[in-house]
Amino acid sequence: MPSLRKKDDIPINGEDITPAKDGCLYKEIVHESTDDEAPWFDDKVTIHYIGTLVDGTVFANTREKDEKVSFNLGRGEVIKAWDMAVATMKRGEIAKFFSKPKYAYGLKGIPGKVESATSVIFEIELIDCIGKDISDDRNGTILRRVIKKGDAYEPTNEDSVVEVMIKGTYNKGEVFDERTVTFYAGAGAVQNIPAAVERSVFRMTKGQHDRLRLTGKAIEDLKKYNVPSDATVEYDVTITKLERAKEERQLSDDDKLETADVLKQRADEFVKAGFYDLAIKRYKTAFHYLLNASLTSEVDRNRSWNLKFHSQSNLALCYLKVGNYADCRRSCETALAHDKKHEKSLFRLGQCRLATHNYDQAIKDFEAVLEVNPDNELAKKLIEECIRKKKVSEIDEGKMFSPFFKKPDKKNPPAKIEEYVSSDEDKDA
Repeated sequence: MPSLRKKDDIPINGEDITPAKDGCLYKEIVHESTDDEAPWFDDKVTIHYIGTLVDGTVFANTREKDEKVSFNLGRGEVIKAWDMAVATMKRGEIAKFFSKPKYAYGLKGIPGKVESATSVIFEIELIDCIGKDISDDRNGTILRRVIKKGDAYEPTNEDSVVEVMIKGTYNKGEVFDERTVTFYAGAGAVQNIPAAVERSVFRMTKGQHDRLRLTGKAIEDLKKYNVPSDATVEYDVTITKLERAKEERQLSDDDKLETADVLKQRADEFVKAGFYDLAIKRYKTAFHYLLNASLTSEVDRNRSWNLKFHSQSNLALCYLKVGNYADCRRSCETALAHDKKHEKSLFRLGQCRLATHNYDQAIKDFEAVLEVNPDNELAKKLIEECIRKKKVSEIDEGKMFSPFFKKPDKKNPPAKIEEYVSSDEDKDA
């Protein structure tokens, strides 16, 4: 950056770095950086700074106690002068900035330190700039940097339709994944979108370009690309198209019915493809919308009834597939409250109880299935399985508890009750 001639009212040799060139923030480089790494919007930046009045009075100095300051760049977490100043720096650079009140402390000032409408000088050292940690555990395995801000305000939400360009590299540029793909946000797994990429997409707007740095656990789902487990992966992600899903607050009662229908159909497709967790989320949302919709026409009410019923019946199937038997039972019971003779719900309830070893009740459920459909051969076989497993369970329980019911040897009784119990425990072990 060239050093410009010092103006009479500007106490440093530097240039105006404001976008509008309004003369309210000037920069002078004190120490050039040897690092080409510059911060991007929303990066976590760490600085040291010394704040002085124009007469040289120091009102703040983080170096005195080595109290570094960190903030997310461009988010308005600090005064505008800092956001604008640090954005022009590189890691390791030291620079002076002269700021008029407009971008510093304005009319409020800092009580006891900086008076109202006072210009100030900052000497700032950019110690570090790293991407924002968006990993679950905030362990640094997913660092996100915003290379280009989007041209919209609201970010991607659940079930938005997004088109993204992605490019994955490792070993400093070796490309392993490059494509343009469209998917429903929250269901990226269907299109083999890495979890870290989708996590970033939910923070992006249309036109935005993010760069992700993945390490450790974050690259576990890249094994299909033969990416080494100890590699450092970079993904460039750009949203080219974005159609946000409507939020519940934006939906009329009629909209809720239509949206529930769409979500139910989408969930059905996920079930066919084996993505049960994705289906569960959408069946639940569809059911929730319908519970909160007041529908006036009989046609719409009947349609809503059918959607609620099938959403719960299919939820039971999904819960059964993922081994969540408590929620499976609840969904079966909800579906049966709508139709007490629904064969599939009765059958799934029996499967659920069989899986949790509630054999007596499972037999009753399968018998109820046969009352509805006497030709259901699988229900007959599962009744037989319940009977067999119940007998095995009773035999096993008998073996487990038989030592506690043995008659003691009267000729050679143990000295104490505790000794007898301990003896039996050792025998079981």
